[in-house]
Amino acid sequence: MSPKKTETKVKAAASKKTATKTAASKKKAPAKTSAKKVVKKGAAKKAATPKKSPAKQSKKKATSAAVNKTTKKKKAAVPKKKPAAKKTKAAISKKKPAAKKTKAAAKKSKASTSAVVKYDPLQRYLNEISRYSLIPREREVELGILIQEEGDSEAAFELVTSNLRLVVKIALEFQRIWMQNLLDLIQEGNMGLMQAVKKFDPYKNVKFSYYASFWIKAYILKFIMDNWRLVKIGTTQGQRKLFFKLKKEKRRLVEEGFDPKPKLLSKRLGVSEKEVVDMDQRLSSWDVSLNAPLKDDSDTTRADLLSIETDTAEDTMAKKEMDVLLHQKINEFRKQMSERELDIFDTRIFSDSPETLQQIGDRYQISRERVRQVEKNIIKKMRVFFQKEIPDFDVYAFGPGADSEK
Repeated sequence: MSPKKTETKVKAAASKKTATKTAASKKKAPAKTSAKKVVKKGAAKKAATPKKSPAKQSKKKATSAAVNKTTKKKKAAVPKKKPAAKKTKAAISKKKPAAKKTKAAAKKSKASTSAVVKYDPLQRYLNEISRYSLIPREREVELGILIQEEGDSEAAFELVTSNLRLVVKIALEFQRIWMQNLLDLIQEGNMGLMQAVKKFDPYKNVKFSYYASFWIKAYILKFIMDNWRLVKIGTTQGQRKLFFKLKKEKRRLVEEGFDPKPKLLSKRLGVSEKEVVDMDQRLSSWDVSLNAPLKDDSDTTRADLLSIETDTAEDTMAKKEMDVLLHQKINEFRKQMSERELDIFDTRIFSDSPETLQQIGDRYQISRERVRQVEKNIIKKMRVFFQKEIPDFDVYAFGPGADSEK
């Protein structure tokens, strides 16, 4: 055999041995990395294949150089894409405030839902009375009999609670007059409803709701009149009638073409003219405090401008002391008079229902003129006595500057 053939056989045997070794290594260690496998395969191919010619190697170098150029171009092209990534990051960062805003809005919505709802006592009351159902008329009669004959409190409770809606309905009718808290009217109406339960007669053919409506209205109307002003109005029957009918009657007269004067209104309503004037003044004006200043920058109050006609405390005390002194001096003066003068003094001068001159003259068989003269002398003596015994008697009796001789 030629030496070339022997070399090729040796190379083939070596390549077979390397191939068997690589196969055994694959079976023994299958968990090695893919990079090492590729290297071993390349080495086995190189060992199995003969060396390439120089032309082929130059071609391979050329292709590898071209591959390197393309990879370099790709690497150079990759940094150009990074600004786009930055832009996306900037865009994401710009979008983050919107996300924050949505979170803040979510927090606000949660806070609003978790916030305490404003307490409405009227709505709460309406919700509570809606639990009680209405009862038929036959049941009303049964409950009324139990209340009147046995005094059953449970029956009264059922009759009251079943008609609480009626009180609310009537109170709403008076809301435009009262224009304040509706619960005040409802409370007074409930008082009237309980009074109606006490007075209801089940044996009369009258529906309880119709009967109770009059009691409810009466209590509500009384409450409105008592609280309409600080100073109460509607204390008499005539004033109560004017409180509710005066404005209506005025409007009716104007529509009929009449001038609503107090005289015509008094005839129409059956009350005095003075009551019409007083009620008209009360309804057309509001209460004013006497201690309030006339202006914001003034200390003068309305009470300072009122004229006081009543006596002061000092005057009343002085008059009281003078009255006590006069009674003492009168008792002393009575001792100085004769029997006839004392009789005329008691029956004519100091009597609430004095006798006539003729009656006294017939009793003493004297003329009326003589009785008048005796009376005049008694008064003159008494004045002189009081002027002597009481200081400043003329000022007290006749006023300052008065002449005592008149």
